[in-house]
Amino acid sequence: MVPRLSSGWPSRLFWWRAARTPGAHGQPSTRNGASRVPPGVSPRVLAGGGPAVRRGSSSPSSRGPEVALTCERYPVRRLPFSVVSEEDLASFERIVPGRVVTDPEELEASNVDWLRTMRGCSKVLLKPRTTEEVSCILRYCHGRNLAVNPQGGNTGLVGGSVPVFDEVILSTALMNQVISFHSVSGTLVCQAGCVLEELSRYVEERGFVVPLDLGAKGSCHIGGNLATNAGGLRLLRYGSLRGTVLGLEAVLADGTVLNCLTSLRKDNTGYDLKQLFIGSEGTLGVITAVSILCPPKPGAVNVAFLGCPGFAEVLQTFSACKGMLGEILSAFEFMDAECMRLVQHHLLLACPVQESPFYVLVETSGSRAEHDAEKLGGFLDQALGSGLVTDGTLATDQRKVKMLWALRERITEALSRDGHVYKYDVSLPLDRLYDLVTDLRARLRPPAKHVVGYGHLGDGNLHLNVTAEAFSAPLLGDLEPYVYEWTAGQRGSVSAEHGVGFRKRGALGYSKPPEALQLMQQLKTLLDPKGILNPYKTLPVQA
Repeated sequence: MVPRLSSGWPSRLFWWRAARTPGAHGQPSTRNGASRVPPGVSPRVLAGGGPAVRRGSSSPSSRGPEVALTCERYPVRRLPFSVVSEEDLASFERIVPGRVVTDPEELEASNVDWLRTMRGCSKVLLKPRTTEEVSCILRYCHGRNLAVNPQGGNTGLVGGSVPVFDEVILSTALMNQVISFHSVSGTLVCQAGCVLEELSRYVEERGFVVPLDLGAKGSCHIGGNLATNAGGLRLLRYGSLRGTVLGLEAVLADGTVLNCLTSLRKDNTGYDLKQLFIGSEGTLGVITAVSILCPPKPGAVNVAFLGCPGFAEVLQTFSACKGMLGEILSAFEFMDAECMRLVQHHLLLACPVQESPFYVLVETSGSRAEHDAEKLGGFLDQALGSGLVTDGTLATDQRKVKMLWALRERITEALSRDGHVYKYDVSLPLDRLYDLVTDLRARLRPPAKHVVGYGHLGDGNLHLNVTAEAFSAPLLGDLEPYVYEWTAGQRGSVSAEHGVGFRKRGALGYSKPPEALQLMQQLKTLLDPKGILNPYKTLPVQA
């Protein structure tokens, strides 16, 4: 159990109890000064020490009926790419000997997306280990006019990481080495296939943190995070990847290696080319390595889980957090009561506070436990006393912090067990953030089961989810383009952090003007004139 808050408890007594929990506040890790990997020593492999869970715990082959082919479920036409031949397979074998996968059972997991709503029919998966091998693969595919689907951890939620037809799957799973780490600047240079959770563990052992945290961290790859410009749970504190990524290396469609793998914080020479690839979802080039700035590991982390009587109180609580917690506020997440019920029902997780219409998770990260405790205590006293918060609990040691975070991080998993999920990831003005959920609940009828809202309130990101027993074309018609039109009416974005992928390529015009779309098409044509890189994704279909 974690300590409970009560308006009748003096904050000093509460903090006295919390501070005496074994491991409370956590001690700062010793910085051991690990630096660049010495010549002749193998770089550390970061493929995942424990069982890597792909968001949920079930393997694709054990999660229900076979997924319909994307080309049968959606109106999409195969472009005139070549078909992989026996000669092509022999050439691939020469480039990556022993790492050419053609067994249908092995290919199944890479052909199906995590939501199990899209399935390609690729006949081959390639596993390069080096940038040079990626370059050789793309040079060959470019010459043969073979379409290529770059793939990291395959945790995407918009159909961007799996083939639509028979594209060659290029997996970065074996590109999982740390190249260097600077113990003074906190600059990490690594290959694109490093698993985010393993990278986090690596830098935390050295007194730093990766400035990105996701529910899928156990299996997503850092290269895929860049390719989708993943936002995550702590963007409020550390900002987006566009600011924390110092440089990257990418291979273009014709095999050209673009090495912009700088570790400099300031480099004002010409165009910032790395920004082209961050968020491009593998359509402009394949990211093979990244240089990212890691901040120091906080010496004290606290998480409060609070119940709020309404969404207006959620907004007021956020405003109070910013004013009273200031620089130590690192995350502010919200979820509605329906989310909590699904997490309890499908995952058997217990709600640590009394039932409320809304729940808020507040995380603070600072360098001194006593300072943070004083600020957080003052905030909690005011929130409870003013009625913004009706109940709450707080954790300071790592085990209990993870327990509270699980309630938020595992919502996606609970939804996936509730049936077919229609997912929308939008940015909206804060005062209208939840109105879309309320509106859809009034609008939708069966077969819709649940309409839920949760997300990163700190950066205006709503995760809107609708579940049904099975895929329903009429229900999809009720949702789209209505959700996109509603979002555009509020001058919001139809994709806050999940990317565009296959699912939202037709909705890009709701958030970008025609001039921007035209320029994007021109950039795509310039860098990938044959269109072989991740086709059918990100950009609208050209007439």
